[in-house]
Amino acid sequence: MPRKKLSEYKSKALVNNALGNPYVGWSVKESDDTEKISGFDSYVVKVDQAIKGRFKKGLVLLDVKSDGLKSAVNELTGKGYSSVLIEPYFEHSNDAERYLFISRDREGYYFAFSEKGGVNVEENPESIQKFRLGDDFDWSNLAKITGISEQNLQSLLKLFKDSYFVSLEINPFVIEDGKVKPLDVAIEVDDAGLYFTNNWNYDDTRKAKSQVREAEEQVRILNDNSPASFSLSVLNPEGSIFLLLSGGGASIVIADEVHNLGLGDELANYGEYSGNPNSEETYLYTKQIIRLILDSKSKQKVLFVGGAVANFTDIAKTFSGIIRALDESADLLRDQNLKVYVRRGGPNQEIGLRRIEEALKGYGIFGGVYDPSTSITKALSYALEGFNK
Repeated sequence: MPRKKLSEYKSKALVNNALGNPYVGWSVKESDDTEKISGFDSYVVKVDQAIKGRFKKGLVLLDVKSDGLKSAVNELTGKGYSSVLIEPYFEHSNDAERYLFISRDREGYYFAFSEKGGVNVEENPESIQKFRLGDDFDWSNLAKITGISEQNLQSLLKLFKDSYFVSLEINPFVIEDGKVKPLDVAIEVDDAGLYFTNNWNYDDTRKAKSQVREAEEQVRILNDNSPASFSLSVLNPEGSIFLLLSGGGASIVIADEVHNLGLGDELANYGEYSGNPNSEETYLYTKQIIRLILDSKSKQKVLFVGGAVANFTDIAKTFSGIIRALDESADLLRDQNLKVYVRRGGPNQEIGLRRIEEALKGYGIFGGVYDPSTSITKALSYALEGFNK
């Protein structure tokens, strides 16, 4: 049951709807998006990217005035984050903050509650009460303890079940005029639930910045333990254009050409493999590129597998590793409408190109396969036809 985290924006919208509350909030990517925001004296601006301990890390800005929204967003995105949540600022007493958690284990569903909610709830574990659900569960008692009505508690549990949640944390929340006001909501979902609920979709999930960089770290480890050479830099985690390139200057030529075509902002990664890696090493490297492809929320995706004409790198051998990695994720890649274009030459190129063309057609992600009779820049132009600049 692989877990994914929903954005706080989506989580708040779902929870408030279940509670019968209107939700006011804006999910933004850049400072210009703040121009549509108005109607309140001040706002909270915070990173919305599956980050824990945001207050302590300086990723939550309080009491931001309207004329300061742009600079607040720039401050957070300048730290490398790409998703920001803006909400009206709500003043309240810290003593009023409460904590609610819903989850399930082998024994079934349960609620957890604490009167000492907020950023320091984990420092008061003795304050957390656990209530396991059963056929004779006393909803009225839980409502009395939490201050949340029976109807609202049951609505949250229904949302949890219907939406394939793994966990639902509302921390903190306050009670205002008899209504529950969630100030922070964190939801983890079972990603298989994507096919069974309309309450959220892939675009609603978030991945921490450090998780994106894990692909770079895995390639660094691969490089350090191989006589061949491997490199990878993530340029845009939400990019559309992915590169799987072999050396000989191909990476520089291709990256420059993408920028020359006005699509530099869509370039997801930069790097290369060289030095005649074996099939297993190429497989491990390709897996990290595929990880980036699957994690990107771009609606339009292309993978360009390219390189110059090799002197000694065995094309059939390296392509067998690429094919193996693609085979493992072919269904997911096809569902994301990926197209793969290939241009390569060198020892055993006929065998390698034929095998990868057959594989791509079988997976339903075929874009085009070219030998050295087509220049690498021409093959790239075919791959990028139709992209919006």
